[in-house]
Amino acid sequence: MADQLLSTVTDYHSLPENYVRPEDQRPRLAEVVSDAHIPVIDMSAPDKSHVVSQIGHACRSYGFFQVLNHGVPVELMLKMLVVTLEFFRLPPTEKAKLYSDDPAKKVRLSTSSNIRKETIRNWRDYLRLHCYPLEEYVPEWPCDPSSFKEVVSAYCKEVRQLGLRLLGAVSLSLGLEEDCLVKALGEQGQHMAINYYPKCPQPQLTYGLPAHTDPNALTILLPDPDVAGLQVLKDGRWIAVDPLAHAFVINIGDQLQALTNGKYKSVLHRAVVNPEKERISVASFLCPCNYAIISPPERLISEGSPAMYRSYTYEEYYKKFWTRNLDEDPCLELFQS
Repeated sequence: MADQLLSTVTDYHSLPENYVRPEDQRPRLAEVVSDAHIPVIDMSAPDKSHVVSQIGHACRSYGFFQVLNHGVPVELMLKMLVVTLEFFRLPPTEKAKLYSDDPAKKVRLSTSSNIRKETIRNWRDYLRLHCYPLEEYVPEWPCDPSSFKEVVSAYCKEVRQLGLRLLGAVSLSLGLEEDCLVKALGEQGQHMAINYYPKCPQPQLTYGLPAHTDPNALTILLPDPDVAGLQVLKDGRWIAVDPLAHAFVINIGDQLQALTNGKYKSVLHRAVVNPEKERISVASFLCPCNYAIISPPERLISEGSPAMYRSYTYEEYYKKFWTRNLDEDPCLELFQS
């Protein structure tokens, strides 16, 4: 099965048929709007209340924003990008040792999104890793490249701390106690998708990932600094997100939409591919613990704003998520009150 990995072939001259989308599902790249207004937030600004206000505005209006001066060392971000490329350039025999199409595996290299269910594939390979607690998962991580475990472990620790700070700011922006959402999410899990999108001969016919919302609470994306590919849906139009140097892209996941009673949006986003350049990205996900009850704080519910979703556990949600294709209607709709 590992021979299905896109990264085992150096050059594709045409798009294989099982990646071609029907005409009405194609990305229509000529209609995409260039990134002009996606919020950029400097987390080192001295007025912390202003930073909190900016984050609240971004969560309400986009569900996406970029952060600068976030505290994660730039050198570590660059090392993470380097080791990502090194991994996907390993010989096919090395990558085959990690290949699996089982979504339940904690460490797996795979392709597309969920190939057990898909009829049309996505132009992507990815390495999926569970990352918290590190001591539980690191022994199963790849040993090649030789620096992989050291670099990725250090990166995971920094990103987790950034995520917890952001969740605190999101809580404050809603008028809640700073630790409210962190407590509601429980001892949060953490995992990551290390993505590789090869050059694509016909990018107008396929996706790296089709439009979807994220099933977790908060996503912290380290984008390729040289190749754009992420797009977000805003007011019915797709907007290209141009990556800023040394910035992370942050997006709200389905669990924060439910916990905020729909005040903050888990917005549809997608990844498109490039005909001339390969592209990489590293998506880190903070997730509620399996038994966390996802239900908004009483302060966010009123007679004029009743609960939008029934209470559920994250485990219940996640199981439903993996029974569906990524490009189906958002899974959160199944939990509406």
